[in-house]
Amino acid sequence: MQKLIYGIGALLVLLIIIGFALPRTHQVEVSVEIDAHQATVFALLNDFRRVSAWSPWTDTDANARILFSGANRGVGAGMTWDGAIIGSGTQRITESRPYDYVGVAMNPGETGEARTWFRLTPGVGTTIVSWGFEADYGLNIVGRYFAAFLGGVVARDYHDSLVQLKEFAEGLPSADFGDLEIEHLVVEAAEIAYLSTTSRPEPAEISDALGKAYFQILAFIDRQNLSDAGAPLSITRSFSGSEFRFDAAIPVRGLSAETPRDGAGVRIGETHAGPVIRVRHIGSYRSLTATHRKISAYLAALDIERNGAAWESYVSDPGNVAEAELLTHVYYPIKVD
Repeated sequence: MQKLIYGIGALLVLLIIIGFALPRTHQVEVSVEIDAHQATVFALLNDFRRVSAWSPWTDTDANARILFSGANRGVGAGMTWDGAIIGSGTQRITESRPYDYVGVAMNPGETGEARTWFRLTPGVGTTIVSWGFEADYGLNIVGRYFAAFLGGVVARDYHDSLVQLKEFAEGLPSADFGDLEIEHLVVEAAEIAYLSTTSRPEPAEISDALGKAYFQILAFIDRQNLSDAGAPLSITRSFSGSEFRFDAAIPVRGLSAETPRDGAGVRIGETHAGPVIRVRHIGSYRSLTATHRKISAYLAALDIERNGAAWESYVSDPGNVAEAELLTHVYYPIKVD
């Protein structure tokens, strides 16, 4: 019996020595190439709500409780989970560099704190995403042993999740919105004189239709002794392959009870009031279509829901400003949580 006790003791000492010889830190990193722009992939990684849309780990625990806190996205965004199968924990984004890096602290400030990160690099028309994990087990010998055995399991799970990310990202609209200047604002309603019109969806014909509509609106403003109060607008109403329907509009002031508001031609109305995104477009009006495609990709990647008709505000006077320097503000009404 004494020999057995000595043997067990010697084995424990050996296991402890081996445990301390094992690395105190453990790191895993896996990569997947995705046929999507970096801005789109980054948006799916920089927001825990979007991570939950493509990551399969919560699917294994249908009754898990997931809570989001802090910022909606980027540094300060947090997520807490508690489930019978997936266990419990907390993670918080600690570093966010558009559009190439997201760093996350797991169980920050607690025993077993770890970090994970996403690194994005450009491929050949693609985005290469590397997902890494690192934990420092310190004097936790059991943790060191488990890390040595579970590294392959973590790598497999991370790879499977990245495959899900790839499928999800490649199903979103493909337009690189990384160069957009985007502002989130709350705007007030403005009174406008507007004329509903149509055109073929071609820049030259749209410009011609706008010019004719503005001429009628300015004539109306003059007849009614009104004053223009801002840059001309174009409010999108509908679009098909052969027809573009929109309202040409000019903000006005000086309205009175006698001002006609619902005639057969020019009418009086108001612009949207509430949360919007505003994008600065610099350059030719002919390239506005590309800007709209980028905005649609941005909204889809961040899962932001539209809340009304988009409009353009032609801030620059094309008669006084070079085409390459024309400033147009593009507004999209959005819903916010």
